[in-house]
Amino acid sequence: MLISGTAAQKAATSPTSSSSGAIHARPALCLSAQSGECKASVAAVNTKAHKKAKKSCATKARKHTKKCLAQARKKAAQARKKAKKKPDSTAGLNANSVSTRPAGYGPAQLRGAYNLPSAAARSQTIAIVTAYDSPNIEADLSVYSKTFSLPACTSSNGCFRKVNGAGAKTPLPSPNALWALETSLDVEAARAVCTNCTILLVEAESSSVNDLVAAVDTAAKLGADVISNSWVVNEFRGETSLDSHFNHPGIAITAASGDAGYGVKWPAASPYVTAVGGTTLDIDGSNTRVSETAWEQGSSGCSAYESKPTWQSDAGCAQRTVPDVAAVANPDTGAAVYDSYGYSGQRGWFKIGGTSLAAPIVAAIYALAGNADTVVAGSYPYAHATSLFDVSVGTNGTCSSSYLCSAAAGYDGPTGLGTPAGASAF
Repeated sequence: MLISGTAAQKAATSPTSSSSGAIHARPALCLSAQSGECKASVAAVNTKAHKKAKKSCATKARKHTKKCLAQARKKAAQARKKAKKKPDSTAGLNANSVSTRPAGYGPAQLRGAYNLPSAAARSQTIAIVTAYDSPNIEADLSVYSKTFSLPACTSSNGCFRKVNGAGAKTPLPSPNALWALETSLDVEAARAVCTNCTILLVEAESSSVNDLVAAVDTAAKLGADVISNSWVVNEFRGETSLDSHFNHPGIAITAASGDAGYGVKWPAASPYVTAVGGTTLDIDGSNTRVSETAWEQGSSGCSAYESKPTWQSDAGCAQRTVPDVAAVANPDTGAAVYDSYGYSGQRGWFKIGGTSLAAPIVAAIYALAGNADTVVAGSYPYAHATSLFDVSVGTNGTCSSSYLCSAAAGYDGPTGLGTPAGASAF
């Protein structure tokens, strides 16, 4: 769970560390953003809510049966009316799954909003790097695929593969509920955007940065075309010595910018990745993008330690500026995610945001474009910025160079160059 700090930039603050001195990352997912904080308080849609409502009505039945049922009918009618006005993830659901109505955007919404094809032109492997084991991920992906009528993606048909940080099938790391939810988000978001991509899940032994960067190297060795990272730490002295783990020419690597408002996180600050910021995305009933603004919790800023890449030219930051591009991240306009392992006493369908959502979306778009073998670090979108939606509204805090914390025409901190308008910028 990522809890936001102050709006002021804290680039050089100490990262999360254990008593042994190891630096530990945290997932950049977000289930709700209230009171200026990004909390993993559940926004799940499941049968428990319906059972609770039914029980409540039954409790009142003896004295207020007619009134209770009338109120229930009124609320149901209002919900149906609201659903007609505001799109949800039911577009593309198969007939047997419509009753579940998972809240949040589904494949049709994500692809429609960003003008994306549903499949890559040639074989592509998207690697998801995460920590700990997600025991039910293959089964959860199956539920997600069936719900949204996507082609099956299993280990038996060669579409899905799960390995440990060293690349072996066993032993797998110990499970962790929060990281399992992160894994479900990453895997399902990537699959939603690229429906014919192979998914390679690399599970690091722990959330330590050393284990995670080793897993990135493993993903590269196993032939990934694209690698997605939805984990973050605050910037720290010595981070540049680990950047080499992201230096894999011919592989597009994405990293979430973080969900703590203005301020820089690593590895998004690494010059070898495409750093992905967050937006609030609104679409209409036909899955067309209506508006998009900078998400106030998305992280951005000027790195304290990383040198400026040659492909960045913004004048207000002499170091590496984060992010490069952005995609939907606000949990209020988040994605439907299925996770049966359970987090915080809930399991089933969740509505999740965070730059943890944005990073695998952009990774999958790199796969759709199919030219990762020509990509040099995060430079490609800078040479194709006209193929992005320019986001010019919204802020994530206060800063001395206003563009680093406020969306503006052209490049800005919260949303970088902009959001996908097709796959041509990747």
